Amino acid sequence: MSHEKYQSLINTLHECMVACNHCYDACLREDDVKMMVDCIRLDRECADMCAFLEQALGRGTPFTTELVKACADICEACGNECKKHDHDHCQKCADACFKCADACRNHAA
Repeated sequence: MSHEKYQSLINTLHECMVACNHCYDACLREDDVKMMVDCIRLDRECADMCAFLEQALGRGTPFTTELVKACADICEACGNECKKHDHDHCQKCADACFKCADACRNHAA
């Protein structure tokens, strides 16, 4: 099965999606939500892309190369934004995003 060769990446995508969803939810509860708008927006983009790619790899998409490149870019953007904020959930999300971006780039190479 084609998805088996991507199992490690699928696991990393799932972890990133969970971290982004948690960060998204926690950011909505921060005192200054307006300051968190870019973080919230990128959390959604990243979580959605990771979830989509996780599903696409599971069904053997013929667009793996294109999708992992796009996912890497989105994860990196989200990680860079989250890194700007001192909240623990943002820092953990940034770490998950950078790990996922690296994993995606390794599969694109």
